[in-house]
Amino acid sequence: MAPVAKCNIETLEGDSLSCSIRDHITHSLGKPCSEAGHRDVAMALSMTLRDRLVDRMLETRMRYREARAKRMYYLSIEYLLGRCLGNNLFNMKIDDVCRSLVKDWGFDLEEIREFERDPSLGNGGLGRLAACFLDSLATLDMPGCGYGIHYEFGLFKQSIENDRQVERPDYWMAEGMPLQLERRDQAVIIPIYGRVEDHQGPDGKYLPLWVDWQDLMGVPYDIPIVGFGDKTVNYLRLFAAQSTDNFNMEIFDQGDYIKAIRQKVYSELISKILYPSESISFGKELRLIQEYFLVFCAIRDITRRFLKQNRNIEELPEFTAIQLNDTHPALAVAELMRLLVDERRVPWDRAWNLTNRTLSFTNHTLMPESLEMWPVDLMQKVLPRHLQIIYEINRRFLDEIRIVSNPDDATLRRMSLIEESGGKQVRMANLAVVGSHSVNGVSKLHSELVKKVLFPDYAALWPGKFNNKTNGITPRRWLYKANRGLSALITEAIGDGWIMDLDQLKKLEPLAGDAAFQEKFMAVKRANKERLAAFVAKTSGVVLPPHAAFDIQAKRIHEYKRQLLNVMHIIHDYLRLVEDGYEPPEPRVYIFAGKAAPGYFEAKEIIHLICCVAKVINADKQAAEYLKVVFAADYRVSLAEKLIPAADISEQISTAGTEASGTGNMKFSLNGALTIGTLDGANIEIREAVGEENFYLFGLTAQEVERQLAAGLYDPWEYYGKHPEIRRVLDALSAGRFTPEDPSAFHWIFEKLLSRNERYLHLADFMPYLETHQRVGMEYSRPEVWAQKAICNTARMGYFSSDRTVREYARDIWGIKPVPPK
Repeated sequence: MAPVAKCNIETLEGDSLSCSIRDHITHSLGKPCSEAGHRDVAMALSMTLRDRLVDRMLETRMRYREARAKRMYYLSIEYLLGRCLGNNLFNMKIDDVCRSLVKDWGFDLEEIREFERDPSLGNGGLGRLAACFLDSLATLDMPGCGYGIHYEFGLFKQSIENDRQVERPDYWMAEGMPLQLERRDQAVIIPIYGRVEDHQGPDGKYLPLWVDWQDLMGVPYDIPIVGFGDKTVNYLRLFAAQSTDNFNMEIFDQGDYIKAIRQKVYSELISKILYPSESISFGKELRLIQEYFLVFCAIRDITRRFLKQNRNIEELPEFTAIQLNDTHPALAVAELMRLLVDERRVPWDRAWNLTNRTLSFTNHTLMPESLEMWPVDLMQKVLPRHLQIIYEINRRFLDEIRIVSNPDDATLRRMSLIEESGGKQVRMANLAVVGSHSVNGVSKLHSELVKKVLFPDYAALWPGKFNNKTNGITPRRWLYKANRGLSALITEAIGDGWIMDLDQLKKLEPLAGDAAFQEKFMAVKRANKERLAAFVAKTSGVVLPPHAAFDIQAKRIHEYKRQLLNVMHIIHDYLRLVEDGYEPPEPRVYIFAGKAAPGYFEAKEIIHLICCVAKVINADKQAAEYLKVVFAADYRVSLAEKLIPAADISEQISTAGTEASGTGNMKFSLNGALTIGTLDGANIEIREAVGEENFYLFGLTAQEVERQLAAGLYDPWEYYGKHPEIRRVLDALSAGRFTPEDPSAFHWIFEKLLSRNERYLHLADFMPYLETHQRVGMEYSRPEVWAQKAICNTARMGYFSSDRTVREYARDIWGIKPVPPK
């Protein structure tokens, strides 16, 4: 490969791409092309794509500017993009071209892609949803981009050692990320700490001055987000915290140079590491600063862009929509008010109107402990002016509802932005609801529970403010890219229009009963299972039989997601095999994947239990023919792309009324897995879409769960005494059946499951779960029955495209429209 001096970066033709790759190997990496290895080609290919994406990103930005388009800005503390190189190749429709190109040079494209690390910018479904929305916005030519934090270290890299989770730093930038662009010229200075002085302005009105604040600096990095077809390229802007050039001169004057430097270094901790959502050990002050850092950088950048095109700040809502993805960016309410009132001198009432019309809020949780609250004392220390603004918002709001509805004191206490009992705290969810013009849940059930359980008083006051936007997933990554065999089969059968219009999958329905198509469909599934089995054998040494039913539960480890219920069922099946001589109708492979937050004892112990059970079962020759259990370590997007296409059975078994929506359930079903699940989150809508006969339902409803818990009716000892199946499983755990070296290791589970305070009702749902699994096994043993059900799942998942979700947000909340190229 001889280097070429000039390359045409406007085209995506093979010669042009080849020229650019060789040019980057020589001039960007400083190597002769003859010495280039896989890593060098991976870096050069990424830079080759970046050149072309930047051109298209600048063209897209100009297109929006010329159209004077209203823009949407998505504020999220997390983004789980997955590896970008492969996704860009597919969305730019040059995967085959590049595969052939590098093959001619003696390289394999899949091996090249393995050199890219997953950008570790998220913790779970919240971040993955945000990434899907960015893909859909660009694909639909919608003027929208994301704002987040450029974490240096991700959540953590998970490994399993001695049957336990071990966390190690995830320095995802170790290999660099050639796709991103540093924008140091657009860095912002962020004030923090200090105090507020009361003054009067020239007009005699109150003029607060925030003084003696320290400063931070936020440096933006842009990651281009290309839509399918390569026509529109939006971006994700991530801010990294860096120290400014300003030192505390008082410390210098005291001669303490080291202390001054240490204070500078501390500021960079803000974007150093992703916060694990269940952690109780993470410093509250640093977490609050992290959320404020995101909000300040985003609001400052958004208004800067707006004012470059529009002189009148009071036109902000006409040209700007800001979506708050959960409560983490809720400080945007106070920050936008501060900017308008303090810096732009907009009168309070007009500033509040602008803020309310600009902001909208998505709630993602029903768990009370996940509704963020910040101690007033802490906020007074860190953000004194913002706290003052929040108190003023609260005073005016409570005065308003006293006039409108004459509420009693209890209602006022519930609706207040300040929690008064047990130490004053700011309720961030309440702040987001009051400060936004729209509040949405993410599934039909969840949105109803948001109104009835979380915010009933607000819903009564503003019924038109609350709405539902059921989540969706991008079909480009989660079918077209992740499952190449199935996407090729679908395209062969109905054409490729489904990639942009997932509803076209309905055309597959007439083929669900066709024996020839069934055979092809299941052959694709078998090939995906063989690939996953090879990966598992390589990474864990466990040999999986591809003819078995692959039963997968891949999600964050949490008690409410009930991985424990799944393990209890596996123990039950194992004991039937080895003690009762039972022969199941089909062999079963159980695969778990997911991370437990470092400070979450119960979740980490559930992983320990899974690994101990797996070790015993996999070593037992009596069970070898029928049962295998695997924990796939370090769950991430690239691992999900291996697991999801191979699944026959998708475990979506959270206690009804606890999961907001779920998006993993959508990915599995789209790829032809049958769901065993409760009536929780989007499971309800998936079941309606694919048909009751193609969904394995069990368990209590949300209303039944609420009734049992509220009335204190749940008595786990009744289930223990009544059902020998439950008794045998719990006794095996208590007696150390799976930890002979430490028989009491899981006695705590025995005690917890038999406590009347056990919130997730494992024992109430256990017997229905077993019975449903029995039906799953019988139907899997009939290939023609199973194939038809699997095809119907894929064919009927069109509604769950994130394209549909984004269109609904754009129409009902954001007020943005497509701006396609001319």
